[in-house]
Amino acid sequence: MVLDTSPYSARLKALPDLAARPAMLAKGLYYTAWLKRHGVPVLSGVTPVAIEGETGVARVRLRDKRQIEREVACDAVGLGFGLRSETQLADLAGCRFAFDSLARQWLPETDPDGRSSVRNVYIAGDGARIAGADAAEAAGRLAVCALLADCSRHVSQAELAQCRNALAPMARFREGLERAFPWPHRLASSFPDDALVCRCEAITAGELRRSARDLGAPEVNRAKAFSRVGMGRCQGRYCGLAGAEIMAAALGVPLDAVGRLRGQAPVKPLPLATEPAA
Repeated sequence: MVLDTSPYSARLKALPDLAARPAMLAKGLYYTAWLKRHGVPVLSGVTPVAIEGETGVARVRLRDKRQIEREVACDAVGLGFGLRSETQLADLAGCRFAFDSLARQWLPETDPDGRSSVRNVYIAGDGARIAGADAAEAAGRLAVCALLADCSRHVSQAELAQCRNALAPMARFREGLERAFPWPHRLASSFPDDALVCRCEAITAGELRRSARDLGAPEVNRAKAFSRVGMGRCQGRYCGLAGAEIMAAALGVPLDAVGRLRGQAPVKPLPLATEPAA
């Protein structure tokens, strides 16, 4: 069984943007039909309540789109939290960020060809925003062209136009996906106090609310200092956005008001035996 928190109506409203890439839309419809043909139920507009079991997973409790509570017996659960950009390198490079209200995430600012706010730093692909592998390839070519142009090298205007034209429908499709399958931020902000948010450091939603309300943390980095949220192996990749939603709800402020977790080196953990390249 597939449980989807987004309502089916959101997909219908997003269809004009999703149709910007007909082949990708057709592929999504094919997978949906494949699930139906193989007898896999797909429930839209659900609200997860709990994953339960004594020695392992035994059932999932949820409320369906009519707010009727149901139980589904199972022995395993796979969770998806959407796709998020890897922005740590841009952060460490000192690039300027802007809040994207649709993705509910802080993203590095770039011009259409990938130039960041820092000279000689160019950003493409998932380092800027999620748009898929083919979009990352086109954005990477654009960034290389921008670099060559900035070095006074000849750049083919035809290739520039080709990349820009290819990226336009991809960007529209990405926005359609964000609208069709929005990040369920209300679920994150309403976690019970004993819900584990930061798995690396075992920080609960209640500890984050205490940091905000009782300890006076006005933003996520102060909460990080108080509670250690985001200090673990994942460096906030898993917990950062949910933690920010909890903080904003606890303080009664917009999400962008609580800021974003600052990146720390190393961006990815390294074994102590790792040697520098010769």
